[in-house]
Amino acid sequence: MEPVISSKLTTKCQATIPEKVRGILDLHPGDSVTFEVTANKKVLIRKATPIDFEFAQALESTLVSEWLSENDEEAYRDL
Repeated sequence: MEPVISSKLTTKCQATIPEKVRGILDLHPGDSVTFEVTANKKVLIRKATPIDFEFAQALESTLVSEWLSENDEEAYRDL
């Protein structure tokens, strides 16, 4: 079994990605990472790729157009 690598959250709920993990993922300052949450609440982290950004941009435009209608505003206004 691989050793557990941990990082402590700051008061702003930020965490440093440990050096060993950065090395494994080939992460450098300015890189982005993605987090995938599985059904059993495990979180997978990986280096983001251009396809991740394309997917996020496509999804964002869909959500904005679908969730910014007057009907949605009325239905969710009191939540």
